[in-house]
Amino acid sequence: MVRRPTIFYGWVIVGITITSMTLIYGTRHSFSVFFPPILDEFGWGRGSTALMLSLNLLIYGFVAPVAGSLGDLWKPRRVIPIGITILGLTTAGCAFAHELWHFYLLFGILMPAGNALSGWPLLAPALANWFHKRRGLVMGLGIIGGGLSFVYGMFVELIISQLGWRYAYFVVAGILVAILLPLILLFFYYRPENKGLKAYGVAEMPVAKDLTAEVAVVKGSPSRDWTPGQAMRTYQLWLMVFSYLLYWGVGCYLVLAHQVKFVEDVGYSSAFAASIFALFGIFMIVGTLSAFISDWVGREITITFATILVIGALVALVSVEDTSQTGLLYVYATCFGYGAGFYTPVVTAGLADIFHGKHFGAIAGLLLTGMGIGGAIGPWLGGYIYDLSGSYTSAFVLCMGCFGLACIAFWVAAPRNAAKLQVKT
Repeated sequence: MVRRPTIFYGWVIVGITITSMTLIYGTRHSFSVFFPPILDEFGWGRGSTALMLSLNLLIYGFVAPVAGSLGDLWKPRRVIPIGITILGLTTAGCAFAHELWHFYLLFGILMPAGNALSGWPLLAPALANWFHKRRGLVMGLGIIGGGLSFVYGMFVELIISQLGWRYAYFVVAGILVAILLPLILLFFYYRPENKGLKAYGVAEMPVAKDLTAEVAVVKGSPSRDWTPGQAMRTYQLWLMVFSYLLYWGVGCYLVLAHQVKFVEDVGYSSAFAASIFALFGIFMIVGTLSAFISDWVGREITITFATILVIGALVALVSVEDTSQTGLLYVYATCFGYGAGFYTPVVTAGLADIFHGKHFGAIAGLLLTGMGIGGAIGPWLGGYIYDLSGSYTSAFVLCMGCFGLACIAFWVAAPRNAAKLQVKT
């Protein structure tokens, strides 16, 4: 008689994902706290300096589908350590940068390759593999680390204040490698079959299931095992990519790249500005934990709520004119974090509703390509608009429009109609 484990191992994978997301994306999201001291030391324009984050997001977006494909075709337990090593070396390398092109090469081009090979393009499919049921909840739990990566900025700010920004890059790199390499090599499994287990909820499926190929047959309809080529011939995929491009690529990353500097410009200290950044991260966690709501009320309604929150947050932010309006900053951080936290797990779950199968890693990577293209525009555009006008107001208003269009695109993609698409295909 086989003894059943007390705790389903999929929850260990969730815990590994949270830790990995915190440290892997902490290297990118700490940009906002590195941004002011780098500007102070070198005196470069905000647009040209923020371009290093734009490059980071662009390269990440194009490497993400490749990383997802490697996860589908090769062993992720080999790919992820390679990504962590690249990420650690390039993060440490930023400490030696003295020219703008050094940052473009290290932070903008090499670092995102490490992010993609060790991050969400491989972690999200792993979660989808381990959990057939409650994907909205699990994706939300997994991406808690995305919120914690912003809270991590408070720790980075502390290190910068004590040691300077150059030594802070060494500390971030060392923590990343020391914690994640053993964690992945010893405990990470991409599929439950690799550990002799079945995905959560598979036993309750009303249809025949081939766990190895992730194939389900419904009344003689075609396989759910989508290939990237099949998915790319659907408008649903491209609408979701476009939605992600606008929401996170342009909208969120434009604001996040410049929010610390915006708060400092109003007259607050760098420590307080970093605390607002951290508060955003905390409420992003709350938003991701709330993503299970989409399992009940639907993905589209949840995305609409997220959109209302982030637009309201930016209305509060652009209304801040001096240090007497601290309350508006708290409203901004709370609503923006909550809305941004909702979005990613719900979109990923919606994509999995339609396209999940053994090639889902490559398909999900296309979402990040959209984000990368939008991210190539957002941070740079925010700095460029500031350099021209001396204000972020127009840039933030532009973001509001991007959020609204992203919501519309997701509604038209309609993951609620996933079963109908299966039959048509």
